[in-house]
Order: sequence, then structure tokens, then C-alpha cells
Amino acid sequence: MSNIKVLVTGRMPEAGLTELRKNFAVTRKPEKEGRAWVLAHLSEYEGLILMGTQADRELIDAGTNLKIISASGVGYDKIDIDYAKQKGIVVANCPKSVLIPTAEMTFALILATMRRLHFYDKTIRTDKWVDVSKPENMGTGLQGKTLGIYGMGRIGSEVAKYAQVFGMKVIYHNRHQLSSQEEAKKNVHYVDFATLVKTADVITLHAPATPSTTGVFDAQVFKQMKKTAYIINVARGKLIKQNDLIAALQNGDIAGAGLDVYETEPEVPQALCELDNVILSPHAGSGTLSARTNIAAEASQNLISYLRDHKPLNQVNK
Repeated sequence: MSNIKVLVTGRMPEAGLTELRKNFAVTRKPEKEGRAWVLAHLSEYEGLILMGTQADRELIDAGTNLKIISASGVGYDKIDIDYAKQKGIVVANCPKSVLIPTAEMTFALILATMRRLHFYDKTIRTDKWVDVSKPENMGTGLQGKTLGIYGMGRIGSEVAKYAQVFGMKVIYHNRHQLSSQEEAKKNVHYVDFATLVKTADVITLHAPATPSTTGVFDAQVFKQMKKTAYIINVARGKLIKQNDLIAALQNGDIAGAGLDVYETEPEVPQALCELDNVILSPHAGSGTLSARTNIAAEASQNLISYLRDHKPLNQVNK
């Protein structure tokens, strides 16, 4: 073990930190402590695996010896990557380990939302039987429907594969269109944003939160969607204007939503909780033991590769 010290700010399976401990002196932030503890002690560490706190300028300035920050997932919007770059700090993420579990959660929400599992479950638990011969109690099947993917990266591409198994047509909108060869291989079709919104029977979100994507799904967009359409968000809560979504669901502008992330996270508006056409999940896209272990191992490898071998992996602030 070297004299290099690494701090882990959140709860991670110990099995995923084995290689990290073999190479460095690893400290876990005490669970009872918060951001103030991190700020007070960060100067002692050269590596940081970030969970549950914001790596803003204040925190980065506190890391006077910091050389690398690894996000504990694919998203890094909680890290000021440009300021970190100014300070000579590498920022890395973990794109591989979140791929399959997040795609799985996406499709779980698609099925649960479109087939109205929350409504059925809640009603039966109150000792009432649901008469599904009534149209108002029926769900929506997937076969033959169009899935619109907003953000055709690794996760979006995996979701497309799942959708096609269920007999769905897949269209997508992305910052950059895929090559014709990639589109043919994935059996997907590029459309502009307006066409995606108007055409899709269900839209899934897989884009990062950036100035250009924040609040892109607002009241105007929901009114352009089919009244029978659904929206699924496993990406970032900021992509959707939450109050606009609530109004759209209440007014019947869209049929339903499946949400794993929220604009006001971890606070969830009571209005969302009261709706029968919404499935709610607590940012649990990677919430399996195997996924969290793999994330810890991938984040560890980011630190090992850079601090030991001087080779940055998964760097997002080049």
C-alpha cells in the first residue's frame, strides 16, 4: 500500500473497494458526518470518490492536494468539472457499471406505468377489485407502439434493444445523429425533437443535465405529446419542469409517467404522490447490490489508473 490517501464520501459495498484498499490508504466518511466534515478533512486526500455531496468550487478549493474526483455513476452534474480542470484535477465517471441496471429500471418503469401496476396494486390493497373490462381501468400494451428515446447513448441504446424484443418501433433524438450504419445496426430512426414529442407513445430520457437540456420537457412539450403517451425519466430530474409535468398529468395532457429522478430530489411533491398514473422510484436505477459493487470497483479503477499508473480513465473534463 502506498502513502496516497483516498476518501470515499458515501456508502459503497466493501467488495467493490478491495483493489482500492490494496493500493491506497482508504477512508470512508463517517455516516453521521456531513459536508462540513468533508470540507474540514479533504486537504488530506489525493483521490475522492464522490457520493451524496456537491463538488462545487468550495469543495474543490478545500481539496488542496486533490488530484482526481471520481463520480459514483455516469452523471457528473454535481461536479464543477471546468473549475476542477482549472485546478488541475481530473474528473472521471463510471459509465460501464450503470449501463445494464439503469436500462433495466427504465424498462421496469415502462411496463409498470403503461400497464398501470400502481393503480391496480393500490386498489386491490384497499379490498377493491378492479374491473378491467372497463376502458378507464385498462392499461396500454407495448407491442406495435413507438418508443421515443431522448439521448441515444449507451443506456438509450440498451433500452432500444429491450423495446424491440417487445415489438416496439424505436425512434430517437440526440445531439448528434448516429451514422447510417449505426442506425441500421440498432434498427432505430433519427427524428427531430418536435417529431419525437408528437410521434412517440412513450418517451424515455437518457440525456445529461446541461444548460441546453435543463427544463426541455415543459408544459408546451407535454401539450404536443399524444394524450395517450407516457414519459419515463431515469436520467436527471432537471430535464423535466416538475410542476408542468404535474399539471399535464392532472389535466390529462399525457397518460402517465414513470420517475426515478426528480427536479427537487430528494423531496417529492405530494401532488405527484397522489396521482394514480405515476410510478415513483427513489433514484434507484443502479440500486442493486451487484450494480453498486461494480460502481465501486469502476470508481476505484479510475483512481488506481490515474494515481498509480498516471493514466486517466473515463475522464470527462479533458
